[in-house]
Amino acid sequence: MKLKNVILGLCYFVITSTIAQNKFLPEDYLTKDFHKERREQLRKKLPKNSVAVFFANPVRNRANDVDYVYHQDPNFFYLTGYKEPHAMVLIFKENQTIDNVNFNEVIFVQERNERAEMWTGKRLGVIGAQDDLGFRVAFNGSDFRSYDIDFSKFDKILFENFKNDVRDTRNNADLYDLIKTFKEKVSFDLIHLKNPSNDKMYNETKKRIDTDMLQGIMASLREIKTKEELDLLKKAVEISAVGQLEMMKAMHPNMSETEAQGVHEFVYKKYGAEYEGYPSIVGAGNNGCILHYVDNNKTHIGDSNLILMDLGAEYHGYTADVTRTIPANGKFTAEQKLIYDLVYKAQEAGIAAYKIGTKMSEPNAIARKIINKGLADLGIIASEKDRHNYFPHGTSHHIGLDVHDPGNYNKFEEHMVVTMEPGIYIPEGSPCDEKWWGIGIRIEDDILITKNGPVNLSAMAPRTSEAIEAAMKLPSVLDNFKLPKLD
Repeated sequence: MKLKNVILGLCYFVITSTIAQNKFLPEDYLTKDFHKERREQLRKKLPKNSVAVFFANPVRNRANDVDYVYHQDPNFFYLTGYKEPHAMVLIFKENQTIDNVNFNEVIFVQERNERAEMWTGKRLGVIGAQDDLGFRVAFNGSDFRSYDIDFSKFDKILFENFKNDVRDTRNNADLYDLIKTFKEKVSFDLIHLKNPSNDKMYNETKKRIDTDMLQGIMASLREIKTKEELDLLKKAVEISAVGQLEMMKAMHPNMSETEAQGVHEFVYKKYGAEYEGYPSIVGAGNNGCILHYVDNNKTHIGDSNLILMDLGAEYHGYTADVTRTIPANGKFTAEQKLIYDLVYKAQEAGIAAYKIGTKMSEPNAIARKIINKGLADLGIIASEKDRHNYFPHGTSHHIGLDVHDPGNYNKFEEHMVVTMEPGIYIPEGSPCDEKWWGIGIRIEDDILITKNGPVNLSAMAPRTSEAIEAAMKLPSVLDNFKLPKLD
């Protein structure tokens, strides 16, 4: 009787503990219905008698026995909601029957393991894949080798080509073994032979395997955001915009680039954003002229310098991409203001073109024309037709589960979210008057395409030179945040 009471007590403790933990979890994750609907949309785009195969991302080693924080392959997450490694999913165009079971998709996941879960956290396993993710047919990864599927009956087997960067571990059902088994089952290695011994099998296999089509299909799906995606993406953008605003208020010339980065990322965590969508770019002075500067190790930003801050919060997988450039001392110099206002003018004109049906290349062309004329008027280039490196990148890319989300880049469509990011970078030693040297300016916002025109989702972060200077006069919650000095 006592043992029974102990067991009942333990069960009650586990149940109440789980309820208590779940009570404090976010409630705005994507649902299993979202992922199921995305698989249905993919299925509609697949060719007849085909199967699409997706693999989870590999685990990346950081150093010795420490791995990087795991990040799921965006396509895999988009279609399944599964966040763990060592998994694959097969999505069929038509219903299949294997072992008297009728289905049109099957997922293979990493197996439950009590000891492993003690170290790295709970795994969903097969039951979790069925209950939490909504897959009716699910297996452990170790079952794939004996799984009775005949790939030769499909006209097309769609998957993205392998990059040979997956480690082989002691786990015989890891991603390495899943890929190896898949290659064997579809005779993948046969198509790379220069002199195949069986020409008929070689030609049939080469015709059946397609490593290109899936990329375009997924791009067409992911470039148009659903309502559920827009909710998360808007939150990621707003968090990032608040980070920019708080940094404007907190900025002072004696800050380091790292400290400025930390202010942004603290704001992200405060709002519950799990990660940054990409390595934070915080470049002061001439470092702002390095497009993807991520060292962020300058110890003093400097009184007369600009600081370019290109950062984005990742919220439940969706990432923003917002850039502001501000004067460290709160006041633009005459030269800095002239360049800043030119970039702003180009951005405003570009955003106005973010309309349904407009070619996605149009805003870039508009911004480039304005910047070239402005640089010529300022004497930085001789003619607006001159070729130069002061504006070396394009203005527009999709954002979503990737900071550079896939897309077909044809015309703007409703519910796309696309950046607008003109910039001017004049590094030291440039062939122009020295007064312009070290000025690096980018203004980047995340624009939602709607039937009523473009909506700037990151407008909460001041954009005009006047609004930035005004924001930098506001008090900061960090003004009195003092840490003890270290020896």
